[in-house]
Amino acid sequence: MIFLTLLFACAAAAASGVIFPPGEWYRGLRRASFTPPNWVFPVVWTTLYILIAWAGARLAVVPGAGLALALWSAQIALNTLWTPVFFGAHRVKAGMGILALLWLVVAGLIVVAFGLDWVAGLLLLPYILWLSVAAALNWRIWRDNPAA
Repeated sequence: MIFLTLLFACAAAAASGVIFPPGEWYRGLRRASFTPPNWVFPVVWTTLYILIAWAGARLAVVPGAGLALALWSAQIALNTLWTPVFFGAHRVKAGMGILALLWLVVAGLIVVAFGLDWVAGLLLLPYILWLSVAAALNWRIWRDNPAA
């Protein structure tokens, strides 16, 4: 039941992408040459959200996991916030700030998770790797589209 609850939270974060799709604005931006094809994003995020919920569910049953669960909550809030800021409000710089903070929160979550449940820590590693790619993409859009 814990897993399904956390998966629901991840689905709510994913729904922000339906509400604020990339659209014409995004298609008109100069993007990095290493930008993945559009079909990659939903595949990667679906996989990551399952892993994030799974890691959170594992942590939720470990005694003393209060900090881990607080960090889990913070990361899903920041994750949800990025899409409306970047795609909805077209605030590329603010999106970069949110991604930087999200990366730090997830890094902290991973450190705490490894101390509580090494499987949960491993489950979160693909997330921080993808956030690194996302941050590089966001940064390149910020750099290459000064008027955006």
